[in-house]
Amino acid sequence: MDPHEDDGRLAAEAERVRVAVYRGFAAAGVAPSRDELAAAAATNAAGVDRALATLAAERHVVLDDAGRIVMAHPFASINLGFSVMGERTLWWGGCAWDSFAIPNLLPDVDEVLVATTCPACGTPHAWVVDAEGPPAGDQVAHFLVPTARIWDDVVHTCGHQRVFCDERCVDDWLRATGNARGSVFDLATLWRLAAHWYDGRLGSPYVRREPSEARAYFAEVGLTGAFWGLGADAASARTDAR
Repeated sequence: MDPHEDDGRLAAEAERVRVAVYRGFAAAGVAPSRDELAAAAATNAAGVDRALATLAAERHVVLDDAGRIVMAHPFASINLGFSVMGERTLWWGGCAWDSFAIPNLLPDVDEVLVATTCPACGTPHAWVVDAEGPPAGDQVAHFLVPTARIWDDVVHTCGHQRVFCDERCVDDWLRATGNARGSVFDLATLWRLAAHWYDGRLGSPYVRREPSEARAYFAEVGLTGAFWGLGADAASARTDAR
């Protein structure tokens, strides 16, 4: 077989598995099994494993050490601080960003209940989130890890994209944990960030944004500066956003 034809066949297989992963998460709130992926992608167990390894390398999915699917943004198979409840399905939101993205991504979901607790004081928070506009609330989002470092440890990154009662709680948490301040913004900005970031991810083919496109998107929703890959060194910054 021509090497180029073989590469194309493997790429097509990986794309079919990617779509099956995302659509499975969307429908059921959990990662599809290997058997379900094989059936949906018209491949076998070895093909699924091969495809998942490719998708992980290309940062479409996150796998644990045993090869299980941990995340396929905006979906997660582990608790990272957010639950997202629809009329028929309950999802783990991978983070604040992903939780607000789910109702914007899914065409058959009108609204969801996003619930979390403040990392500083434990106060519970919940919002009805839809694709029409941001929910009301005075809470603030705090993202700890700059976009250029998201994939250094993406589970750690997502686990620290949280919502706090207010900036005082952010400051209390930073003092208690010894972390440096990241990016703090309101719920309206969080909703705008999430609203169209994952557009097209349930369809095929899906192409990830280039760094310059990601930086332009962040600026459009009101997130600027070095944290978002838009500082003075933006020309050389590496924006590994999801």
